[in-house]
Amino acid sequence: MSHGETFSVVKGRIPCAEEKRDLYRNAIDALTAMLSGETDATLIMSSVVAVLHQTMPHYFWTGFYRVCDDELRVGPYQGTPACLRIGHGKGVCGTSWAENRTIVVADVHAFPGHIACDARSASEIVIPWHDCRGVVVAVLDVDSTKAAAFDECDRTMLEDMARQFAIG
Repeated sequence: MSHGETFSVVKGRIPCAEEKRDLYRNAIDALTAMLSGETDATLIMSSVVAVLHQTMPHYFWTGFYRVCDDELRVGPYQGTPACLRIGHGKGVCGTSWAENRTIVVADVHAFPGHIACDARSASEIVIPWHDCRGVVVAVLDVDSTKAAAFDECDRTMLEDMARQFAIG
């Protein structure tokens, strides 16, 4: 399948690596067109969340937690109601922020200190989002109702997006 072709995907189903790559490329193309020259952090985060949440069938909850003082605060996001605030180093999101690294969790119930905002979440990926100086200003949090929904393809493509759509 060539870039630009679409797969028929069913919401909730975990796509294969080839499908994921094509879906992420389509999302990046859409975001590139939408965000050309954009610098407003809220507009960037809202657009990234909306495009990813609507594009990726294995996403259940998609959102940013923004660094505000000594905690993460939710928003923008799409999905069920979320935890509003997360402490530095707490849960998957706070750990990703504290350690400035992507974390892929195949089974959230096995992650020490996992914060369960919605009991239906089974797996998760969290990516630090930087500003143009390299400072973590938010984390992108994506949950799935399927165990082990995220892999190296998700990690690579989302980290590429984080570099391409850095905030500020």
